[in-house]
Amino acid sequence: MSESTIISWTENDQTRRLRWHSEGGKPPPQRVIVADDRTAADDAFRAACSGTALLWRGDFQNARQLLKAMARRFDRKQRKVVAAQTGEFPEAFHRYRQTQAQRARILGMLLLPFEDDYVLPLRRAPDVRTVCTEAYGPATGPFVASLRELMGLIGAHEWRKNGVMVAALDARIHPHYGVFAPVRGEYVDLVATAPLPPSCALAFDIGTGTGVLAAVLARRGVARIVATDQDPRALACARENMDRLGLAARVDVVAADLFPPGRAPLVVCNPPWLPGRAEASLERAVYDPDSRMLTGFIKGLAAHLEPGGEGWLVLSDLAEHLGLRSRTDLLALFESAGLTVVDRLDVRPTHPRSTDAAAPLHAARAAELTSLWRLAAR
Repeated sequence: MSESTIISWTENDQTRRLRWHSEGGKPPPQRVIVADDRTAADDAFRAACSGTALLWRGDFQNARQLLKAMARRFDRKQRKVVAAQTGEFPEAFHRYRQTQAQRARILGMLLLPFEDDYVLPLRRAPDVRTVCTEAYGPATGPFVASLRELMGLIGAHEWRKNGVMVAALDARIHPHYGVFAPVRGEYVDLVATAPLPPSCALAFDIGTGTGVLAAVLARRGVARIVATDQDPRALACARENMDRLGLAARVDVVAADLFPPGRAPLVVCNPPWLPGRAEASLERAVYDPDSRMLTGFIKGLAAHLEPGGEGWLVLSDLAEHLGLRSRTDLLALFESAGLTVVDRLDVRPTHPRSTDAAAPLHAARAAELTSLWRLAAR
């Protein structure tokens, strides 16, 4: 193990060392103290804010309560800061992201020790072997990770086990850890209702994720769909969902950077909606660094469309309301790629934040539209 993957601390007058694990690639904390059921929430929060991590040796359920108490302290403190701030987009958006990153860093300072086979050596600790194996793969020995990350793994396991009901399929889609769940049904409904191009026997689904849009196209009668993704977790997730839905014979899930070889009468893509750097695996479905996927899809679309075919770009305009991208920039990108807009279908989001006046960035979220752009090659 390299020093960059080791966490060390002093316990019982001895220096201890273990492998550090972070799904987001965060470096191990440089200062670590041991904490247990006697540790006060105020002390834990002050330590975490100063960059000192706490390795938990007490009751697991008490650790969960401590994490919640630390979150409450951060949120109370931040509400006072936000109340004193003014500013327009995109500055307000950048402050929001900085705050979220700071919150994640502080709450990520409460650490847990894992023994062989993902066993937690703590009182009242749950059996997390299945949860960890789903996300991390087979166990490779003892390590230390944050409680916050483990809680994310447990939540992802529940999503995977129970699935997400998709009205357009009248069935459930089961997301894997790190693969974005199709909880915002409006973009799925757009793909379920947009008019298909004539003689549409083949479609490409670019960046398939859970495979939900490929499944919708198959249920609409498209005889064969090629669904692509670069993420091994997404590829495994999409294949499993196609098997569950009985669509594996009609949907080929393949590893590719954007497009598969060849052309199709329909090429669909729902790229991340906001330009920016993803801080965690799930954020890759939301943030697109330098708009790489959006730009790559638009620039490569004409070369992968059959004559008379259509490209469906499913995209929120939230980035426009946040001042991160203009409508003029998007239309200019279509123009430079040799594309024309056949039609645009719009729908307003129905997620709770769109109507919650107290939610962060409410002004932008309240104005948001999700659009399906029907594009054709000139």
